Amino acid sequence: MQAVQHETQTQRYATCIAVSKRIRWDIDRDVIRARRFDFAHKFLPDGLSQVDRLPFLDSAARTLMSQIQGRTYANMFRLCERFIGAKMLEVGGDHALGDQIALEAVVRFTDEELKHLELFRRVELLAAESMADGYRFLPDADDVARFVLGKSTWAILALTCHIEIFTQVHYRQSMEADEALSPLFKDVFLFHWKEESQHAIIDELELLREDARLDYAARDAAVDDLIALAGIDGMLQEQAQADAAYFRAQCDRAFTPTEREAIDGCMLDAYRWQYIVSGIEEPRFAKLLADLVDERQANPIGAALAPIMQRKLPDPMMALG
Repeated sequence: MQAVQHETQTQRYATCIAVSKRIRWDIDRDVIRARRFDFAHKFLPDGLSQVDRLPFLDSAARTLMSQIQGRTYANMFRLCERFIGAKMLEVGGDHALGDQIALEAVVRFTDEELKHLELFRRVELLAAESMADGYRFLPDADDVARFVLGKSTWAILALTCHIEIFTQVHYRQSMEADEALSPLFKDVFLFHWKEESQHAIIDELELLREDARLDYAARDAAVDDLIALAGIDGMLQEQAQADAAYFRAQCDRAFTPTEREAIDGCMLDAYRWQYIVSGIEEPRFAKLLADLVDERQANPIGAALAPIMQRKLPDPMMALG
């Protein structure tokens, strides 16, 4: 049985390699193509920016909000790629003297993550070219990476899988028929998704492999680590506040206290949706995590997520999907 299971896993790694070779893309040749951002276009679709919650904004202001969020989107993924790449380098070492197909798959994964990091660095530079001074991305990528990499491998792989899976959600939303959406940013979503869809498969394989090593007590500790990683919400709150202030400073009108509160709330809810909720509610991730933990372990996960999900979760397992 173990031999059959190993063969099946090896086949999945091999499929990821084959797809990686087939869809391989280049930042300049395929994505940017010597283009600059046209600031008449939105960067993020309304489903991600949630700007449709603010009916008092005119078209120009709605576009500006999506551009600010798009710039933060690029910076947030630069941050994530930093610790994901570092962790996958470590994970690859486990296969160095073992399954060489798995090793190649993980090495390709790591190489592609480094390319994604460079892609989003380029997106930030392009956004900065025409956006007014005053934008700040507050989190320090190295500090965040050190914090994340200090947690257990199980927790980091679960977080990484969550990230790779919610990029699938973001891609689907970027495909909405919206002529106001930036063609360049749509290509960023498209090409990022192409490789991340394979990375999510490798994440699942590596998480299951790591989980098989753990006894119940070790998995308990790993769940605690995963909950600690939900502390990203504090980072999102700070960035949402900074971005909302930057947005208001760039608008050519004053806002009422009620409108200011709505802008602040929309920005935070959008970031929570983009970087936490869209992954947690995706059935694929929910099932994966629910299969790994029992109800007692799920309970504290649900308690940590409930304020972020902004809805009551009466059943602890509901926190997983």
